[in-house]
Amino acid sequence: MDKIVIYQIFTRLFTNSCDANIQGGSIGQNGCGKFNRYTPEVLQAIKKLGATHIWFTGVIAHASKTSYKGIPDCHHSTVKGQAGSPYAIRDYYDVDPDLAENLRCRKKEFQDLIDRVHGNGMKFIMDFVPNHVAREYQQMTKKSDNLGASDDTSAAFSPKNNFYYLPGQELAGQIDWQDYREFPAKATGNDRFTAYPSQCDWYETVKLNYGVDYMGGGAGHFDPIPDTWQKMVDILLFWASKNVDGFRCDMAEMVPAEFWHWAIAKVKKRYPGLIFIAEIYNPGSYSTYLDFGGFDYIYDKVGLYDTLRAISENRESTQAICGCWQRLGQNGNRMLHFMENHDEQRIASDFFAGNGQKGRAAMIVSATMDTCPVMVYAGQELGERGMDQEGFSGSDGRTTIFDYWSPDTLRRWYNNGNIGYTQLSGQERELQQFYSNLLNVCRTEKAISDGLFFDLMYVNPASASFNPHRMYTYLRKHGNELILAVANFSDQPSNCAVTIPGHAFDYLAIPVMNSVSAMDLLSGQSINTQLYPDCQIRMQVPADSGALLKFNLQDSLQ
Repeated sequence: MDKIVIYQIFTRLFTNSCDANIQGGSIGQNGCGKFNRYTPEVLQAIKKLGATHIWFTGVIAHASKTSYKGIPDCHHSTVKGQAGSPYAIRDYYDVDPDLAENLRCRKKEFQDLIDRVHGNGMKFIMDFVPNHVAREYQQMTKKSDNLGASDDTSAAFSPKNNFYYLPGQELAGQIDWQDYREFPAKATGNDRFTAYPSQCDWYETVKLNYGVDYMGGGAGHFDPIPDTWQKMVDILLFWASKNVDGFRCDMAEMVPAEFWHWAIAKVKKRYPGLIFIAEIYNPGSYSTYLDFGGFDYIYDKVGLYDTLRAISENRESTQAICGCWQRLGQNGNRMLHFMENHDEQRIASDFFAGNGQKGRAAMIVSATMDTCPVMVYAGQELGERGMDQEGFSGSDGRTTIFDYWSPDTLRRWYNNGNIGYTQLSGQERELQQFYSNLLNVCRTEKAISDGLFFDLMYVNPASASFNPHRMYTYLRKHGNELILAVANFSDQPSNCAVTIPGHAFDYLAIPVMNSVSAMDLLSGQSINTQLYPDCQIRMQVPADSGALLKFNLQDSLQ
């Protein structure tokens, strides 16, 4: 099967051509991307980059300070930024009106986008936000079964309730709620069972009740099936019926695995091709949510991402990568690898590497060491810095998820729909070409998408021709395809020599060859060498980058 390559798009930003970028600006001042602007030309450019799937972030209607006819703005005290967080859902059955050219046709525009993605040979992933909703959640497009409508608000916890309450207490705390009133107060989304959330909390959200009595010791009450379970699986089936191909499930570990076990099975029974990706940060829970919960993939944030970032920042040795795959064991190929997403700081930001080119070595490892999916966040391939101070989001190295904005590199790449290189710098074009080469290798090379993995670090100690603290090397093998990968995290190019031990020849069934050609899939350069147990392969590896040397083993069959 092909390796899954996900291109994450923050939908309201990506096709926004407005360059005003007024700090804290309204949608009228700063503009907004639209479903209809994802034309076949835009989608083909994303596919050409190497994507198999697009994750459209922020398509479900969420809390906002922008009003529309029939859709009032939310109380401004309950919204972060002008545009609002896409994870403060205010109507699970509607799409965000900001993204529509024609408000009345917004659901059709969304459906047409799904169809265009499919028509251009890719698959569509969207968010499912199960743990929390906006404080002013109100289903306007499906009046029945509104969350909380039948709750007993005098009970702090009831398995029949959709929310958790603080009976007798009014919402207060460090937030200036102005004239917003919530009585009794509801628990806040980040498991804050108090009427006094702080500025550091997800104060714009309230936590959903899946039958776990957190305030009473944490016992689960799952029989009979809690009302929230029924409502949430109905939401999943509603969006699955739109022909989406997968869900990225926000903070999945804050929802009991028992729910996922029940819900994913129900949804996949009707839509067996759907994939479910879990945002989970506790490695101790991985097997539970994969094997019992039913997820297909889990974020590999606290493992490979954190390790590769530390190496890129010269805080860690490349030897630490070996521990990543060893700790994951059989779960390694069920991770989702990435070096950027909407939660993390941009590689090119002042808080990370300061230059997108310096993330290439990490991206090579992230993309090619496993068969699991790999993800790129829009703008990463252009070296987007994320250093703007957009409004609610300060200058923190992240691209805002709360404000109306247009990131500089993406705006120039989009060029009012005239997709191309004309407004990109030479360095930006070079970085984009690197990503295109790498991601398309992931798609086309069976050794990467389906092959076996063999870590070579244990036979390549420190020497004049190999630095085991700034270089990482391994093999990928499938059938007659053999790829030697070398990632160089140093700011200096290396004329290195990599040893391939006899054990690798046995384990991967590598033929002995007295003469073999090999080509670097990233640079196109070729070498002639030999393959035999304990041989050394000499190669040039550029600084802050790497090489994927593919050997032509066909001659061994003749």
